[in-house]
Amino acid sequence: MENNELIPDLFRTEYRKIVTVLGKLFGFEHIETAEDICSDTFLLAAETWGQKGIPPNPVAWLYTVAKNKAKNHLKRDTLFAKTIQPAIKHLSGIAETGEPEIDLSEQNINDSQLQMMFAICHPVIPVEAQIGLALKILCGFGIEEIADAFLTGKDTIYKRLSRAKEVLKTEKVAIELPAPGEIGQRLEAVLATLYLLFNEGYYSNSQNSILRKDLCLEAIRLNYLLVENPQTDTPPANALLSLMCFHASRFEARVGQDGEIILYDEQDESRWNKELMEKGGYYLNRSASGTRLSKYHLEAAIAYWHTYKTDTRAKWENILQLYNQLLQIQYSPIAALNRTYALAKANGVGEGIAEAEKLGLTNNHFYFTLLGELYKNIDKEKAKGHFLSALSLAKSQTDKGVIQGKIDRL
Repeated sequence: MENNELIPDLFRTEYRKIVTVLGKLFGFEHIETAEDICSDTFLLAAETWGQKGIPPNPVAWLYTVAKNKAKNHLKRDTLFAKTIQPAIKHLSGIAETGEPEIDLSEQNINDSQLQMMFAICHPVIPVEAQIGLALKILCGFGIEEIADAFLTGKDTIYKRLSRAKEVLKTEKVAIELPAPGEIGQRLEAVLATLYLLFNEGYYSNSQNSILRKDLCLEAIRLNYLLVENPQTDTPPANALLSLMCFHASRFEARVGQDGEIILYDEQDESRWNKELMEKGGYYLNRSASGTRLSKYHLEAAIAYWHTYKTDTRAKWENILQLYNQLLQIQYSPIAALNRTYALAKANGVGEGIAEAEKLGLTNNHFYFTLLGELYKNIDKEKAKGHFLSALSLAKSQTDKGVIQGKIDRL
């Protein structure tokens, strides 16, 4: 692999590992220093490897340089000597020789990422900032990529992340797992952030299909860290991972060559990823313990039924009952709309239309899209009217394209 291809690949996989280990060591008060050391390491790699060639073990080279840069910074920086070094020594981070120990073993990297996840997903900062920091620190995404994911400007993202870091510093949020008695409550926030991170990829309006897929895969990777740790391996964490696997299994089939969304009924089932579907089933089984039924359990079960393409009444009756339970746990307009579609499939279009019209979500383009879908085989004029209403409300080109396709097919 050429140098100009290898370094971006290594940046995505190794930056996050180095920055979380150094970030845990230095704390949020000096997280920018950890980020600068990582960036300087990759800059030096680009310069050195371009002149001398790629070393036999590029990852080991990066780790060694990052460790040496961190040690040199700890030695020469007066502020670090007074504030950080005593803390590191207290944490057994100083070797017998007085040299700071920087542990880039796989176990410590995983532990550091898990601890950083809980710190970033702290309720003192807004959820959108939690997602942004997760992408920056835990996933190695650049500001431009994050701006693309959120469909906003780079300056907005930079300011958002800077404010979030300042709050975490001011509130002295520690990069560590919460105490056993608090971990359950804090895990709720972590799972919510990972859920939204996955959705940013799966339902993104960005035209960058590679970025959308990467967002989903990063959410899955971070969720794996949770279920692989005994303290965070809970039924809801397994249920969320199951949900992600089921959805991700259809990723290739739901996006066309030009980035257009292909709806469920029109997807090529042969393009579904069977391995991810099996993993979804595995983690759904693992989630079936304890006494609490979370929204992730119900959404994962709904996603499971969608892995069966056959359009049977029994399938939709099961999905309908799951939506009934989901709405009792956590109401959302989208879930209510989806329920009416399942109702129409299970009990007939007439009943589905009557229930849908009761919702009256006239400011939501999904509402009119659903009504158009339900009317298309019984009243084409009404269907077209609803689709046109949906088209006027849709904001993204992706949604407009899907709706226009429905109108054209009428």
